[in-house]
Amino acid sequence: MKISLDWLRDYVDTTLCAEEIADILSNLGFPIESIEAVGDDTMLDVEITSNRGDCLGHIGIGRELAAAVGKELKLPKINLTESDEDTASLIKVEIHEPVLCNRYTARVIKNVKIGPSPVWLVKRLETIGQRSVNNVVDVTNYVMMETGQPSHAFDYDKIGGQKIIVRKAAGGERLISIDETKCDLNDLMLVIADERIPVAMAGVMGGLESEVSDQTINILLEVAHFEPVTIRTTARKLALPSEASFRFERYVDTENIEWVSARIAQLIVETAGGTVTKGIVDAYPEKIERGTIAMRLSRMNALLGIDIAKEKVLDIFSSLGFGPESKNDDLIVCTPPSWRHDLYREADLIEEVARCYGYDNIPVEPKIRIEVTPPNKREKTAQKVRTFLTGCGFYESINVTFVDKKIAELFCDQTAEQHLSVSDVSQKNANILRQNLIGSLASVLRSNYNVGNKPCHLFELADTFIPDENHEPGKLPDEHAKLALVADVDFRMIRGTIEGLVATLCPEGVLEFTPTQKKWAQTAADITLDGEILGYAGLLSANIANQFDIEKQEVAAAELNFDVLLQKAGGIPTAKPIPRFPAIVRDLSLIVDEPVQWSQITATVQSKAPAELEQIDFTGLYRGKPIPNGKKSVTVSLRFRDENGTLRHETVDEWQQNILNALTANLGAELRTA
Repeated sequence: MKISLDWLRDYVDTTLCAEEIADILSNLGFPIESIEAVGDDTMLDVEITSNRGDCLGHIGIGRELAAAVGKELKLPKINLTESDEDTASLIKVEIHEPVLCNRYTARVIKNVKIGPSPVWLVKRLETIGQRSVNNVVDVTNYVMMETGQPSHAFDYDKIGGQKIIVRKAAGGERLISIDETKCDLNDLMLVIADERIPVAMAGVMGGLESEVSDQTINILLEVAHFEPVTIRTTARKLALPSEASFRFERYVDTENIEWVSARIAQLIVETAGGTVTKGIVDAYPEKIERGTIAMRLSRMNALLGIDIAKEKVLDIFSSLGFGPESKNDDLIVCTPPSWRHDLYREADLIEEVARCYGYDNIPVEPKIRIEVTPPNKREKTAQKVRTFLTGCGFYESINVTFVDKKIAELFCDQTAEQHLSVSDVSQKNANILRQNLIGSLASVLRSNYNVGNKPCHLFELADTFIPDENHEPGKLPDEHAKLALVADVDFRMIRGTIEGLVATLCPEGVLEFTPTQKKWAQTAADITLDGEILGYAGLLSANIANQFDIEKQEVAAAELNFDVLLQKAGGIPTAKPIPRFPAIVRDLSLIVDEPVQWSQITATVQSKAPAELEQIDFTGLYRGKPIPNGKKSVTVSLRFRDENGTLRHETVDEWQQNILNALTANLGAELRTA
């Protein structure tokens, strides 16, 4: 934002030089990019952060400077003479999109004489890099650079039906802007239209057909407020950045619009003659009332690390126009002024105190004391999880907490309406708080596949949010940390990973997988740890995989309750001596019916196994020739060991036969010989 020093002094009575003003503004959070002499004036290029749209004008900068040096802000006096002709009889205003335009004012100025601007006006605009066009256009630009509020002057006689309609563009409409750019409009763009056609792109640029020219006699003056996102979207889409769109994108002061309109009208009459019709047409569908903000002095002093007197804090807030009220010795309540859209919480007020009090006044200790805090159990456990899964070839994924409606409903039994979501209109798509993590990881898997990253093993450790079942107002959701895994592997690989992880965290824990049904899985299992529900795992169904464009891959997914893992983590494994005698391992390839589950096989083996059976392992699964249809071949590995001596094969043969007999009797299993 380029500032004229002479112009700035109209609002602040100060003899400070440019360098002194630059130091003050820099300490207030407005760094100076450069200082340049322009004729007998001086230009300061001030850096304005995106949240301080109120300072995109000389008055906004003047307000900050006046507060810093203890001066009163001097605003121009409005003395507007109006004719007896009523403005409402000359122009009608309709707002069809009140969310995108919550205020639109129109004023008519008749019998103006378009011509060159006076020297003082041209000089001030040139100081800040603005070229002169004509007296009317120059006045609108001048007041925009003065107040930060854009406006637009139409040729009143070229407005069809003397009606202004604020609406969305219709698909296929076209508008030629004042810089002669041909703009193809779409139904996402907000336009200013008359009864026939669009005459301007709202908040971006006016149209060539209705612009003020040398033949213009009557002026229709627009001063309005437009929603920032729609202005930004239109300006980017049409590649038409402008000083007006730059300001609308950062909010303007809605309550100051009528004053700005009167200020422009007065300057137009002074520079171009004419008469202002009586009154103003003000379409203001809904006035937004801003609440108060409370700040605790104790909290401020704790955050800043210093004690600032209450009287000093009140002086700062008063100078900034916050209207502070002292409620008690610790509490101050402020009403943010209409031009400060960036204030909405206690921390914002504390920041205002800090920058106005002066960061240089905050003492600096000669030594920095750092207290080292050891990681707690949660952090240690999380690090163990990450280390283990990384060692298994998994990559950690960090995703946003929100998902879209499709993903929310694919992986949850609840509908999207039963999820928590944000109501901000700027977050229309992915605005639903996650109840699980698998959907997000499936999306990441698809993205990796799209760029050729295969195979892909992912995990995420994050919070999920389950709303209160009774939907009681003000009741917080049930928030739990979950650990999710998604990988292009078969089920036994994901199961093995989970078993290894649990063995690392909970060496004595008993882990069980029980078959279950999940809407997103072709096969799934509930997982319990020491009888407590830990989570679930499964293979993505063909339908789900198809919706993520990964239908040709076998994808396994699991989600575990990290809080349960945390509760049971930390056990110390029992030390066992190294076996003195060798083991005998027997692999049995069993042909069983397709419905037979691994848990049934292990239960039957254990029912007939001797005490010397040390371990049962799943080795492989086979379907196809020569295995009959409806059956499968499951290979079981049995490891026998006697701690008191070396086993004989004849003894193991007998145990093996007993186990086979039980498998045949209970499950109809046959020993595969080929």
